[in-house]
Amino acid sequence: MDFRRIEGLPPYVFTIIDGLKLEARRAGRDVIDLGFGNPDLPSPQIAVDKLAEAAQNARNHRYSSSRGIPNLRLAVANLYQRRFGVTLDPDAEVLSTIGAKEGFSHLMWVLLAPGDAAIVPTPSYPIHIWGPYFAGADTRQVPIGDGTDGAGYIDRVMEAWELGWPKPRVVVLSFPHNPTTSTVELADLQRLVDWARDRDVALVHDLAYADMCFDGWTPPSIMQCEGATEVAVELYSMTKSYSMAGWRVAFMVGRRDVIKALSQLKSYLDYGTFQPIQIAATVTLNEATEYPAELSTIYESRRDTLYDGLARIGWDILKPKGTMFAWARIPEPYRDMDSIEFATHLVNACDVAVSPGVGFGPGGEGFVRFALIENEQRIGQAVRGIKRGLTRLTTG
Repeated sequence: MDFRRIEGLPPYVFTIIDGLKLEARRAGRDVIDLGFGNPDLPSPQIAVDKLAEAAQNARNHRYSSSRGIPNLRLAVANLYQRRFGVTLDPDAEVLSTIGAKEGFSHLMWVLLAPGDAAIVPTPSYPIHIWGPYFAGADTRQVPIGDGTDGAGYIDRVMEAWELGWPKPRVVVLSFPHNPTTSTVELADLQRLVDWARDRDVALVHDLAYADMCFDGWTPPSIMQCEGATEVAVELYSMTKSYSMAGWRVAFMVGRRDVIKALSQLKSYLDYGTFQPIQIAATVTLNEATEYPAELSTIYESRRDTLYDGLARIGWDILKPKGTMFAWARIPEPYRDMDSIEFATHLVNACDVAVSPGVGFGPGGEGFVRFALIENEQRIGQAVRGIKRGLTRLTTG
């Protein structure tokens, strides 16, 4: 039997490194996993307590609403007012999704059809590339750069739209960016919003790392731009901001007709997240307002440990201003290897697992991504392993 949509998928290259890591661990080696961006820090205790309490109420075991319960949507609107100074209508401009991946994937279904096109960054979080393909559309991959040029991506998007045919209906962006950690400022987002309003282009901004920011810098929301609600929607997730990855709680906010269309589709597909989770998420958003900043401080310390440690052994990498990652060009003495070969070498010779850059699209070749999902002591141990195993660095 031929399987639709699956046969076109390339091999998931991250499984190669996962397999090597598991094999090494079975052999008794202590491999430090800095590959998969799976948060290791606990969810807020208030979320856990409220979940347990709400789950005891049998009324919460019934079907919920795919849009999200009203109090949860109100809590999101209040968050945007508090965090960004943005006013949202919780009934028309906020929608709950079962994680950002689900929201993004199904959004592509309502925005795109066979024959349509979307502009996405490369390298990119894989679903940003493949979501439009699953909807039957074409993907125009625009280079985002090496992590230092978010504004340049916006310039390249505008150029690619003018040159391509058919004209793309959707532009995907995500700042701070996974995997490159690229950032953008509000003025550049405003340029993109103004441009999209003139061309009837839908902007989709995945703000997964809204609260994971360092050195006093604060990521902007595209909703802060004048006219944003005419052209843009934005995904905000509790996965990273509140270390609630397994809970699958995220939200889409912004342009009313897009929110309505996705809500209509989702009414056929799901009944929303388990209601006790929605109740716990509501209380968390309202009462654990300082938790994201506390997490950000921890990740900033981990970033500094990795960045400073690699610099000491002769591997200079970009110092990220946000996200829970570090994007590292393969050091000069090892550029005879591609990213899968180099990541394999890090497991075999250094007992460190990272993500090969090519797993994020062709624009990621020549890089690897570190996830800051271990404490400072373990990251320090990883640096010592890299020093031991990358002999071309240590011997000059």
